[in-house]
Amino acid sequence: MQSPGLANGPERRTDWDTVDWRRAQRLVRNLRQRIFRATRAGDTKKVRSLQKLMLRSYSNILMSVRRVTQVNAGKNTPGVDKVVVKTPRARGELVDTLDTFQPWRSKPVRRGYIPKRNGKQRPLGIPTVTDRCLQAMVKNAMEPEWEARFEGTSYGFRPGRGCHDAISKIYLLARPNKRKKWIVDTDIKGAFDNIDHDFLLRTVGQVPGRELLRQWLKAGVMEDGVFHETPMGTPQGGVISPLLLNIALHGMEAALGVRHNAQGEISGKRAVVRYADDEVVFCESEKDASCIKEDLAGWLAERGLTLSEEKTRIVHLTEGFDFLGFNIKHYPVQTTRTGYKLLIRPSKKSVAELREKLREAWLSLKGHSIEAVLRKLNPIIRGWANYFRAGVSSTVFKNLDDWMFRRAVRYVRHTHPKKSAKWTADRYWGKLNPDRDDPWVFGDKHPKKDGSFHYLLKFSWFKIERHTLIQGTASPDDASLREYWWARRKVNIRHLTASDVDLANDQDWVCPVCGEELMNGESLERHHLIAKSDGGSDGRGNRVLVHLFCHQQETAAWRERRRMGRKES
Repeated sequence: MQSPGLANGPERRTDWDTVDWRRAQRLVRNLRQRIFRATRAGDTKKVRSLQKLMLRSYSNILMSVRRVTQVNAGKNTPGVDKVVVKTPRARGELVDTLDTFQPWRSKPVRRGYIPKRNGKQRPLGIPTVTDRCLQAMVKNAMEPEWEARFEGTSYGFRPGRGCHDAISKIYLLARPNKRKKWIVDTDIKGAFDNIDHDFLLRTVGQVPGRELLRQWLKAGVMEDGVFHETPMGTPQGGVISPLLLNIALHGMEAALGVRHNAQGEISGKRAVVRYADDEVVFCESEKDASCIKEDLAGWLAERGLTLSEEKTRIVHLTEGFDFLGFNIKHYPVQTTRTGYKLLIRPSKKSVAELREKLREAWLSLKGHSIEAVLRKLNPIIRGWANYFRAGVSSTVFKNLDDWMFRRAVRYVRHTHPKKSAKWTADRYWGKLNPDRDDPWVFGDKHPKKDGSFHYLLKFSWFKIERHTLIQGTASPDDASLREYWWARRKVNIRHLTASDVDLANDQDWVCPVCGEELMNGESLERHHLIAKSDGGSDGRGNRVLVHLFCHQQETAAWRERRRMGRKES
């Protein structure tokens, strides 16, 4: 995989299509676990030594380039140098460049904007591909140390944790039989843009890569060809920025006096649930809620941050509040001892935003084929339903299905203005889903090659499934919890088809190419063990489920074998 470079610079030595990903992932994972274990043991000297080893690791470079140029959503977005890495050859050359020892100088980030929910624009700072890869390398060195320190009620931008964990924790704290019924619903004003650099650098300490951290913080921003300095903040869009935000906000529980018993359960009068810069604080009285607001404002000021006065409020659970797209509220009932029932449902704002998104999609699809309609709408429906199926969403799903039916009728009337209602019903609706006895499924009634049909998904088909809360401070970097994490990642099977679940079970949920867990966040594809062009079938015995990039690697190897075979013949 590697060979000595030339004296005047690196020669091409990394063949991306032949990288041993099984070995690279194993080495990086083992190093992360060793850093985590040394941190828990309080051995700072060993932690720093292992972090230096991680930054010099060739496997870390490989994994970082793979993450930045193939996995991350912004892989096709260039920085100020307008460079995008898309081919295996370019990725190999980038690895070789990063593997040379030279004093790196970070480039300014490119300013971009994305729309916010309130109609405003959220500023992004997009580093160059090289800087993003370096940030991924430094993140692999720093993150395990902080994973061993972070509070268990921090759920945002951390491995193995997500929004549903935060909502599940809120469910446990907000049940009617609990005493903490007053909520401080906070919002930090421009958290990414206002973090104090000096505080952040003091907090991370003398970590290897500290100089690179300082450069990224001070790199500046290019907007419309004009350079702007960045005296504060960390750019939203950088690979390492979410970790830096979590580091800056670490210690919130201790600052607010949150206490835990020997079992790790909250035993004091306050509790915090935080997802990145969004947090809610539970307490027992309105007076204490006012004190929390003042305490939190003072604690944030040390970090250069402030609370948004217009978005921070004190509410009772009977009034309810929105968090991560859900609404959490106590409703009066006569059938419980407390007289109230807790419901966590999709918020009105989330439903309104979805309807607006779907409405715009329907309008843009006027005059397009039914295939285009299904291709555009199904991913939106699947993504939204999978997210909100963890709450009390059945009624909302049914109402959305009724609304979508009316939109489909409008589409059909516009497409066939001279046809009768009976003709359009026979043309577009029927029992198209073989798993449902539903005659009103909208779709294309021309069957595919295998006899099945393309049809529009319904929200109500997504069964409500409660999310299992992550255990305490559990981290994927803790080697003692390996079996726990293997089992936990299987909860994502709801994103797979029934046939793919069968394949995954046959493989024991392991990718046969790289040897890693299938459900590691990467896209999955079906791979034919014997290529169809070589006489292979579509049968289950000739297919395996592999990661997208493992599939690409296997396909490249198969093409090379065929090319060599032609040469020999």
